[in-house]
Amino acid sequence: MNYNEYVKYLKKSSGRGIHLGLERISGLMEKLGNPQDRTKIIHVAGTNGKGSFCAMLSAVLTSAGYKTGNFSSPALTGITDYFRIDCTEISEKDFTEIMDIVYPVCESMTDKPTEFEILTAVAFVLFERKKCDIAIVECGMGGDTDSTNIITAPLLSVITNIQKDHTAILGNTIEEIASHKAGIIKQNCPVFFGGGDIPEIIEKTVREKNSELFTPDYSEIKTCYPAPVCSLSGTSFMYRGFQINLSLIGVHQFENAVNVLNCVEILKNNGLEIPYSAIKSGFQNVKWHGRFEVLRKNPLVIFDGSHNPDGVEYLSHTLEQCFGKQKIVFLIGVMADKDYTCYADILREHIDTVFTVTPNNPRSLDCRYLAEMFAYNGVPPFAFPDLESGIKMAYHYAKKNNLPLIAMGTLYMYKDFTEILDKIL
Repeated sequence: MNYNEYVKYLKKSSGRGIHLGLERISGLMEKLGNPQDRTKIIHVAGTNGKGSFCAMLSAVLTSAGYKTGNFSSPALTGITDYFRIDCTEISEKDFTEIMDIVYPVCESMTDKPTEFEILTAVAFVLFERKKCDIAIVECGMGGDTDSTNIITAPLLSVITNIQKDHTAILGNTIEEIASHKAGIIKQNCPVFFGGGDIPEIIEKTVREKNSELFTPDYSEIKTCYPAPVCSLSGTSFMYRGFQINLSLIGVHQFENAVNVLNCVEILKNNGLEIPYSAIKSGFQNVKWHGRFEVLRKNPLVIFDGSHNPDGVEYLSHTLEQCFGKQKIVFLIGVMADKDYTCYADILREHIDTVFTVTPNNPRSLDCRYLAEMFAYNGVPPFAFPDLESGIKMAYHYAKKNNLPLIAMGTLYMYKDFTEILDKIL
């Protein structure tokens, strides 16, 4: 089969839905020879910041001379966007060659694997074939029953933070959600938790697994002086006497970067050589799609994947630092299972106009329901069931009124948004 045929195969596999659990992926990986057991892996779970954390750490390790793999989701530009080697998206040829190995094994199984299970298998086979020194693997959802959790002895397990998200599947309380994230903690393997107050279940699991728990120095973060500076050029701050200039934009990226710096120290204490020059270079050059990403400058167009309450709060603080009191045009599309009822209150002071759209995804929230929420909260919106029409109207309105345009919500909207934006221009 060729690349396009494999893409169609994966789309067909997506019709099997999301079935959390390790039985199918364990059977699949055993048939493939368990390549995940022969690669040093950093396993990352958490509610917010996983992707940015993985991108930063990948950039630092690559700058330090390690051949570094990265598996993160969702893919924004295409299937190959799930996988990176040394911070570079893999080629269609690489993907096809790995699928030539994985596909016949999947088809030999009575209980066929889901799309994400197939992608996970591709990642582990890829990292072994490319002879990666280290691979950074992001959980798709939760932790304990996520298909990436067939990793038995990670170099480091990371939980960036725990907030409410995917509540229909993971639970409605922080403790319930934390119990799923705790599933990535493995026997005698170091654990880093970067999310503030440590849930009791995390501490309990660490004790049971005889693992060592690391956390950042929160007092050091809260008293960081001078305070981090966020602008459209990036995020800058001092940390432990070192000047850090990060290419990623956002007040939340400071906390993500501090988590990376702490994990770098853990890895160094476990034998990795990571000089300050690699940290500096990695942070300066890291790129990550869809996280307060500046796509155009005239008019200014930004895409940000904030969708849950904490993410939208961070977005609001970033807008305050970057734009002050300037009003902004918002184009918003979200998945139906997200808590979108808070958007109006959190973003109110920044809003000039809101355009709601329905992303091209079967799990999308109808733009009319999102519009009703804004209208109910005193923010009259414009609703566009047709995504392309909504993007065009929002773009031309922003350009006519010389205002920034922020497209936000689900990352599943990123590819369509960027393609339609290119078409407009």
